[in-house]
Amino acid sequence: MKRIFTICVAMSLILSTSSAKTLVVYYSYTGNCKSIVTELTNQISADVVEIEPAEKGLRYEANNYALGTQLLNTIKANPNDAASYPAIDPVSVSVADYSTVIIVTPLWWSQMAAIMQSYLFQVGAQLSGKQVGLIVSSASSGISGIVAEVGKEKQDYVVFKAGEDVDAAVREYATQKMVDAIYTFDKQERLANMDAVAVDAKEHFAEEFEDRMA
Repeated sequence: MKRIFTICVAMSLILSTSSAKTLVVYYSYTGNCKSIVTELTNQISADVVEIEPAEKGLRYEANNYALGTQLLNTIKANPNDAASYPAIDPVSVSVADYSTVIIVTPLWWSQMAAIMQSYLFQVGAQLSGKQVGLIVSSASSGISGIVAEVGKEKQDYVVFKAGEDVDAAVREYATQKMVDAIYTFDKQERLANMDAVAVDAKEHFAEEFEDRMA
């Protein structure tokens, strides 16, 4: 929680979301995730929602991370009970209005931050059939635990993850095209250029990866 360990946005995710209606949902405890969202929305067109705990000023890392650990353990003990999740401020934006949702969250000890888990518990059913991207910031842990949280079967939604073959092929074909596309200070021109690259790449791979490029 002290520094960003890795931020990875696959080229295939950028291509698939650049022309779709996108929502970025984030929780930021130390400010790292907020910085990620700021950089991300300089590159893609998206609406942004910040998730905030109902109880302000809590120090989740105090006393050797006692409170943060307690919140995670409570959720893990009974994940199907709404009472297990910490309260968050109401969110007025509906994910039902978006085709793509990108979740940006801290990684707490190989698990999704409890505050973001609360939000996903509330909206899980609405994410069914959508493309869901995931960006995490972490001091050291891997992301296997957090991916498991996003992909819980009980929530009935799909985590978007391009296969290695798709990712490699798109990177080889489109990386330089995307670099050229964003090489402008005009945001609208940059977005238009990115959309053009997305269309080009989708058409190029339409037959080879028809079931995964839609």
